[in-house]
Amino acid sequence: MPLVSKLIRPKSRPSSASQIIPDAYWSVPAEELLEKLGSDASGLSEHKASVRLKLHGPNALDATKKATALGLFITQFKSPLVLILIVASIISMFAGEWIDASVVVAIVLGSTLLGFAQEYIAGNAIEKLRSKVTIHSNVLRDGQPKTLPSRRVVQGDLVLLSAGSLVPADGVVLKAKDFFVNQAVLTGETFPVEKKPGVVTAKAGLAERNNCVFMGTSASSGTALVLIAQTGKATVFGQIAGKLAMRPPMTEFERGIQRFGYLLTRIMLVMVLVVLAINIFMAKPPIDSLLFALALAVGLTPELLPAIVSITLSHGAKRMAKLGVIVRRLNSIENLGSMDVLCTDKTGTLTAGVVALDGAVDVLGQPSAEVLRLASINAGFQSGLANPLDEAVIAAAKNTDLDLGAVKKVDEIPYDFVRKCLSVVVADAAGARTLITKGALDKILALCTSAGVDQAPLNATRRQQIEARFEEWSGQGYRVLGVASRAIEARSGSYARVDEHGLNFAGFLLFMDPPKPDASQTLVDLAQRGVQLKIITGDNQKVARHVAKVVNLPTTNVITGRELNDMSDEALMHAASRTTVFAEVDPNQKERIILALQKTGHVVGYMGDGINDALALHAADVGISVDTAVDVAKDAADFVLLRKDLGILRLGIDEGRMTFANTLKYILTTISANFGNMFSMAVASVFLPFLPLLASQILLNNFLSDIPATAIASDRVDADMVAKPRRWDTVFIRDYMVLFGLLSSVFDLLTFGVLLRVFQAAPQEFRTGWFVESLLTELVIALVVRTRRPFYRSRPGNWLLIATGVVIAIALVLPYLPFSSIFGFVPLPAPLMLGMIALALTYVFAVELAKKFFYARAVNADK
Repeated sequence: MPLVSKLIRPKSRPSSASQIIPDAYWSVPAEELLEKLGSDASGLSEHKASVRLKLHGPNALDATKKATALGLFITQFKSPLVLILIVASIISMFAGEWIDASVVVAIVLGSTLLGFAQEYIAGNAIEKLRSKVTIHSNVLRDGQPKTLPSRRVVQGDLVLLSAGSLVPADGVVLKAKDFFVNQAVLTGETFPVEKKPGVVTAKAGLAERNNCVFMGTSASSGTALVLIAQTGKATVFGQIAGKLAMRPPMTEFERGIQRFGYLLTRIMLVMVLVVLAINIFMAKPPIDSLLFALALAVGLTPELLPAIVSITLSHGAKRMAKLGVIVRRLNSIENLGSMDVLCTDKTGTLTAGVVALDGAVDVLGQPSAEVLRLASINAGFQSGLANPLDEAVIAAAKNTDLDLGAVKKVDEIPYDFVRKCLSVVVADAAGARTLITKGALDKILALCTSAGVDQAPLNATRRQQIEARFEEWSGQGYRVLGVASRAIEARSGSYARVDEHGLNFAGFLLFMDPPKPDASQTLVDLAQRGVQLKIITGDNQKVARHVAKVVNLPTTNVITGRELNDMSDEALMHAASRTTVFAEVDPNQKERIILALQKTGHVVGYMGDGINDALALHAADVGISVDTAVDVAKDAADFVLLRKDLGILRLGIDEGRMTFANTLKYILTTISANFGNMFSMAVASVFLPFLPLLASQILLNNFLSDIPATAIASDRVDADMVAKPRRWDTVFIRDYMVLFGLLSSVFDLLTFGVLLRVFQAAPQEFRTGWFVESLLTELVIALVVRTRRPFYRSRPGNWLLIATGVVIAIALVLPYLPFSSIFGFVPLPAPLMLGMIALALTYVFAVELAKKFFYARAVNADK
């Protein structure tokens, strides 16, 4: 292996897989460390690596381990309400009420099993989807480079890193070429730091270990060969994983659900304590009163909400995967639906993404074989990140009779985002060396002192002519790079950036990436969904403006990176919303733009696939990358597209909004039915000489009504619910709860009057009749409140319709079943049953009228 042979000599190594690594391995010479790790210039053998993988486990943190089925089942009991109810049931058993208590426990177990089954199935589906997007590392095994999942990296592996690579584990640098690493996640350093071979003192701090790389950091430029010393939990990242792997900040939707839960909890606690105290004061049976009060709490609480959210998100993720959108962070789906600004580069999204070299021309604009030869040497020998521009140059060179067989690579000065150029040093058959540089035109011209075949001085006039051609081509939509070279002296050492001077400007490379035929329509579709598109690109403003014009994106205001440098954050906040094109920007400026948009109240998505996009992807509310992106971009993204296409993303946005809508349906159903029913029972328990429902009946009602609720995840969604971004609205939820909860209570009290005054119902008959009416209203109300339209104009999903129909049938026949007496039910006379059905239907029409009034008022309030 020539990359390592100059540095180390292969030796026989001990075969033990449990080598002892010094605590301060960064202070140990490379050869000694290799020996301790049982490695050599060829890397580990596959056999030795597999032994170590089995011995030490995968290179992953505990925080990323999948929850077991047992663990997930146990978490179903984490609700204090469920635990209290079970304890109360046990107490009632000792008091002799063992049949009622057993029924309560059985129903509670049934509810937890329902939630467990749904969450377990959803969790397995998500794990399968996430496995499609795996971070890989380039590792030497048996002397050959192999691309392996980063989880399989072990101690002693030799890993090849280049710009865009994520560092898979902690290690020491054996060989490096202009290798810079972004390690802000660990050290907080703003700019990338250079890493070199060598040793540092054992007491060196993290930031001082310039010969080490660490898990979780990323290579921003250059190349390196790294010896892995620590993996998994033993890495610096792993040791502080408790802090670094903390749950990310909650999304707006999660915060809204949390606030909703707190509100219901406060109401529940007050209701339980008041009802229990009054019932005991009225000398009702204490055990029955306790179970009744606790059952009220369970009936009021949306205990299935976490499961419903998980199920709904899982269904959304599976549907998105079929469209080509892999969800990496499940809770970001609602953010995708709430997104109202999408920032993206133009390449591959608005344009075809198939870059072709349209011309290699000299300083006069004439086709030049020499310019193509120089460019193909530079592109063919660069060893950094593969990119479509170099691929286009190489493809064009293959179609000519260029013979580069005698040219040998000597050295390379890698690309970085400050210089915006890349150089290679090559030698011809006679040994003469040439430095060839290719990159952004303005950066190349700054390095040149002459131009053309005659190497005439690059005076102001000639520079203006070159820049004028550049402006003309850029205005036509070409991406233009410059090519320059100079003869350079031979030396034994390496070449560096300081050698990039005194160059001769050879000519231009003209690349064309035509706009996609459907780009304009895609922008129209996004605009109809309330999503603004903004271009953020490193290309010059002429090219960016041209592409925007072709796809009909308004460009009344274009801001360049140079202008951004002169803007304060406050000024950028005002300008960002009005600007559609940001050109000639660097990675830090991309992040500034994202943050400025967020500060003005936007939910911002960012789509990128390069190293320079990582900061923006982290900062955005919705980070979107593609499967072919560099690892650092994919790792930062919330979503990964299997192909770079805004059309796919548009469908993904619709899915995000459908997921949001279906989650909200469950919440609206819960607060419009449960709250009203529980409030009515609490009031009735004060005035009735008997409990309106037994605890087992309340819990059975709650359990049966939860069955259709699990089908909401696959429900159909009206078109108007995906027409614009939706965000959590606490005021809307509160007003909805008050209006429909009170309406539910009014009908409950009406039901009580009918049962007591019209049918003269005895306690058991009263409970049976009200159980049927209460369950019917809770089931049908879900079909009504699931849509803003009249319920008969919005067809529910098949599973929701079937599940609701089945449970309605159960509710109607339950009083007549042989075992119904276990729950305290009695058969109902036909007139009473018909009366309950009539009340439920009347309630449906009343809710429909209230819904029309409520949404009309909400629309007027928005105007």
